[in-house]
Parts: sequence; structure tokens; C-alpha cells
Amino acid sequence: MSRTVEVTNRRMLRARDAMDRVYAQPLDVPALARIAHVSPAHFARTFRATFGETPHRYLQRRRVERAMFLLRETDRSVTGICYEVGFGSTGTFSRTFRDIVGRSPRTYRKETEAVNVPTCFTKAWTRPTG
Repeated sequence: MSRTVEVTNRRMLRARDAMDRVYAQPLDVPALARIAHVSPAHFARTFRATFGETPHRYLQRRRVERAMFLLRETDRSVTGICYEVGFGSTGTFSRTFRDIVGRSPRTYRKETEAVNVPTCFTKAWTRPTG
């Protein structure tokens, strides 16, 4: 691997790590590009080439993963979870959740029981693929 590719990968990882840490906060491509020390257009192209999905889609999936956990493990309202994980509206949350998971948040909660197994197994079994 060339030095240039290594530096680029580290920059993309730095931005992805920031997304993982502060997924509930408003994040846009220009802010993420600043973290990676590249232009917004270059960031969007390189992120997709590196990770196989756009920064926006990655962030949505990350938020939905956290929402899935909260729906399984807590009694918080779906609306409360929506805002807690960083979505700005319940409609966008429900549509995005359904696109990624294949069912609505309420249906997911009804059909999923908290299982007494290690968290790493639960995450692997329930990780959204869309």
C-alpha cells in the first residue's frame, strides 16, 4: 500500500470514528471533510470508495443501529428514541428505519425480545445490511 493511500485511509477512518462518536449530533459533509482535512467533494467520493456507502447513508445506518438497541433494551418511546439518536423528525426516522431494517420501529419493538446473550452476538445477528 502506498503512503498516499495509507494517509487517505487514515483520514477517512478519522472522519468515520467521529461519526461513530457523535452520531446523534448534526453532521454534514463539510464538517466531516474538515475532520479529514480534505475538500467536501473529495471527502464524499473517497468515503464512498473506501467504505462502500455514502457518508450520509453510513450515518443513517449508525443511528438506526443505536435505535434498534434502544427499542430492544429500553421502554423509551419511539419518538424519544428518534430524537435521541439524531433524527430531526419522526417521519424521516420511521422511513429510514423501515428502509434499513425492513419493518417499522414499532413493529421491530413488538417482534424483538431482549435476549440474554452477549452483546457482540446480538449486534452481529441484528446488524442492518441495507
